[in-house]
Amino acid sequence: MLSVVMLRILFDKNVPWPLIRHLSGYQVTTAERAGWGQISNGILISRAEAAGYDIMVTCDQNIQYQQNLSGRRISMVVLSSNFWPNIKINVADVLAAVARSSPGSFENVDIIPTLRHRHPGDTVL
Repeated sequence: MLSVVMLRILFDKNVPWPLIRHLSGYQVTTAERAGWGQISNGILISRAEAAGYDIMVTCDQNIQYQQNLSGRRISMVVLSSNFWPNIKINVADVLAAVARSSPGSFENVDIIPTLRHRHPGDTVL
């Protein structure tokens, strides 16, 4: 019998957890659940890679300018927003970015802001 190896994905602390439901073909956990919720990006990436994660999903758009992934096995999927209603509308783009990611790569997903955050006091028509 063939064994199927599921890619492992780690969500950075700023990624909305409901996205996990849409990644059913992957083994997904959050940095918080792994006990890494309070560590810096560089250490987080190293720990995730050492623990066997293949992909890290983050909403930290500066990460690609702060971290160098050349020579690494882990890849990054960077979302331009952490607002779940907009990510949900664009989930197909997120899935495509995850599917095309390769070791040492950054895949950017432009989350189209079709909905906006509501603030206390906003008038709902």
